Amino acid sequence: MLTPTEGTGHTEGAGAEEELRVQHRVADLERRFGDPSDPDNPLGITALLAADERGELLAEAEDVLTDFQLNAEFVPREWGGRLERVDTMGRVLRTVFRRDASLGLGYGATSFLAAIAVWAAGTDEQRRRVAELLLGGGRLAIAYHELAHGNDFVRNEFRATPTADGGFLLDGVKQVINNVVRAEALVLFSRTDDAAGSRSHSVLLVEKDRLPDGHLRYLPRYATVGVRGCQNAGIEFTDCPVSGDALVGELGDGVELALRSFQITRSVVPSMILGGGDTALRTAVSFALNRQLYNRSVLEIPHARATLVGAFTDLLICDCLALVATRAVHLLPAETSVYAAAVKYLLPKLLTDTTYDLSVVLGANFYVRGGEYGAFQKHVRDLPMISLGHAGTAACQATIIPQLPRLARTAWFTGPPAPDGLFRIRDPLPPLDPGRLELVATADGLACSLVGVADELAGEGGAEGAGIGARTGEYGEAMVALAGELEAELRGLQEECSAMPAKDRTVLASPRAYAGADRYALLLAAAACLGVWRNQGGAPDPDGEADPHAASTDFLASPVWLTVALTRLAKRLGRPLPKLPAGWEEHLLDEVLSRYHEARSYDLYDTPLAG
Repeated sequence: MLTPTEGTGHTEGAGAEEELRVQHRVADLERRFGDPSDPDNPLGITALLAADERGELLAEAEDVLTDFQLNAEFVPREWGGRLERVDTMGRVLRTVFRRDASLGLGYGATSFLAAIAVWAAGTDEQRRRVAELLLGGGRLAIAYHELAHGNDFVRNEFRATPTADGGFLLDGVKQVINNVVRAEALVLFSRTDDAAGSRSHSVLLVEKDRLPDGHLRYLPRYATVGVRGCQNAGIEFTDCPVSGDALVGELGDGVELALRSFQITRSVVPSMILGGGDTALRTAVSFALNRQLYNRSVLEIPHARATLVGAFTDLLICDCLALVATRAVHLLPAETSVYAAAVKYLLPKLLTDTTYDLSVVLGANFYVRGGEYGAFQKHVRDLPMISLGHAGTAACQATIIPQLPRLARTAWFTGPPAPDGLFRIRDPLPPLDPGRLELVATADGLACSLVGVADELAGEGGAEGAGIGARTGEYGEAMVALAGELEAELRGLQEECSAMPAKDRTVLASPRAYAGADRYALLLAAAACLGVWRNQGGAPDPDGEADPHAASTDFLASPVWLTVALTRLAKRLGRPLPKLPAGWEEHLLDEVLSRYHEARSYDLYDTPLAG
């Protein structure tokens, strides 16, 4: 397995400096936004909820993000920005999504979803223009959607007809495009050939100030239940000429470029939206502590305590899967296509279930749209909207299903496990290189990481296994049983996928095939949790300096959270569950309350928060 720096191209010192820069950026952004619960904070939840009711983004918050230069997070360092790795981007954007998903999408993330196509295949001149636009505070919009075709973007009808002078003539309509009116430039997925097949579409970078007058009009804004501040509208082009230098990549590259871009965007957007899950849990904890019911706090009710602990565990599960998906973009580009689809499918699903469970704790206060607990209802409305679009649930499952039979035959139980660097939350990574991403996974180290874990946990896997077994303590028996059940589940999935009918590998896949994709995603989440746990702790700092993350590292090195996480995943898979040692719920509840009172995030990074 790789060491922390092996295969990364970074030195240990450079990695520490990079981590420090990220921490400073997150702390700076938290400071600028201030305590969200302070009613006098002009950027607090009261102001953000009022803007949401108006269907607007909070102007003062956008000013803060402009001053912070959030767009620099979406521009590679070589072009003057701060983008080096996508896991870092997810960490920084959580600060924004923790407060308002509309702001996270509407101000910045949408621009990245568009820009990634240019970073992946654009010319140096296109990259320079996009970098200047974003670093100057401008916006990009990504135009894939056509309502008539939904996720089947290969059937899109919007046309960019090649002309004799080497340019294009734009005709057609794009709908539900975030920031289509406000953006200075658009990345358009367009049909450039009437022939069927994967070479029928291309991608164009269209800068509005270079277009002649009278050839485009904006369509009315779409009202939405969630992310109400996002400016979703449509655009119609009529015989609009654009020059040939608008083409991104080669003619007919649109489908391949989109699929490569999706691997990055599907990986990083779920990492961002974890900030909303953090706020939902934090709001429920506040309610449980402060609301009295039958002369006792809600927190004293056993069901409420169990729900809070379960929600915290689910957030850790989600972050483990988000971590490996974002780091795989750099470390395992030949495997990222399935990991990106899995995290984009499973994470919103888990968060939706988690927020539903937490809504029971809030009771009637779940419906309140303002006040102290209004943030919860807003995040519940926002989450499904973020899960829609060209990377929605069905599209992600459709990416996974056709790849399962080949992975079952050629990768699982035969390939090497994922490198340790995939699970180390603060270790350095090689630079982002979209060109290394493969359209179809050729290996699956994450799933292979489940093989033999039960023996290692039992201390039968050699020196390394004995060390792992020594960390399990009284949870060892339960962990060994769970690891065995997960490996057995993978074995069963392998047999099922190896025998998958050809029809199930197409858009006509059966419900059983879709259930297989769900099982696979849950197994990846379990492997991610195991990998994160196994890579915590280690030798003390040789310089004798205190580790500012020692508390979070100690918690993640504990077998308690992992055992509970694997139990929750095994339950979803329908596997037998072991009996857990007494006291596990109290241990996790103490962590939940400690992070609440000390204003620390409910994710792997245990980040200090404002307020």
